[in-house]
Amino acid sequence: MKKEINKKYKFAVIAVDVVILTIKDDKLSALLMPMQKEPYLNYWAVLGGLIKPNESVNEAAKRYLFEKTGLKNVYLEQLYAFGEVGRDPFGRVVSVVYFVLIPHENFRLKISKKIKRVKWFSVDSLPPLAYDHGQIIKTAAERLQAKLSYTNIIYGLLPEKFTLGELQKSYEIILKKKLDKRNFRKKLMSLNIIKSAAGQKRGEAHRPAQLFSFVSKKPQVVEIL
Repeated sequence: MKKEINKKYKFAVIAVDVVILTIKDDKLSALLMPMQKEPYLNYWAVLGGLIKPNESVNEAAKRYLFEKTGLKNVYLEQLYAFGEVGRDPFGRVVSVVYFVLIPHENFRLKISKKIKRVKWFSVDSLPPLAYDHGQIIKTAAERLQAKLSYTNIIYGLLPEKFTLGELQKSYEIILKKKLDKRNFRKKLMSLNIIKSAAGQKRGEAHRPAQLFSFVSKKPQVVEIL
């Protein structure tokens, strides 16, 4: 028998949810936390919370991101407003969702003491999720996939220095298809969005590979694919 949940909110309230994405173990992955209340015990969720009366939606998203993970100055974009009437069992809650891109390599999260643990899950193999967070993550992954073809936002997922092989592989993981190496690199170099960086890294067949960095870490409209 399903447990009856008392409505917490008398009127509609606005929340923010933040989908944090990275590439981990060659998979596009989302950071999730376990729920600690009914009816979602043993379920997982993205990070978020209610918006304060004196803050903007953007300010709330940045606040929750920093308070719960220590992250700031990362790629953050407003995704969509999720407002189905029955999406929250505690009352009428409209969520403005953001997605964040971070590089997994050498990136440490400072998780809030209020959160017992977090875990990365491949967006293609998610655990049971609370609310409508399955649709939220799916929408975020689709937005990222679409924007790769006409923007430079891949920079949010890569470390300060990277090889061309690592860059191409990141595209292939998100797009779920192989790209022609020669054509991809030719197009990429013609756009002047990356530049040579000091140092080398073991690349294909363990040969030293040139390192690169992004010319700018600001969103730009560029026809990459």
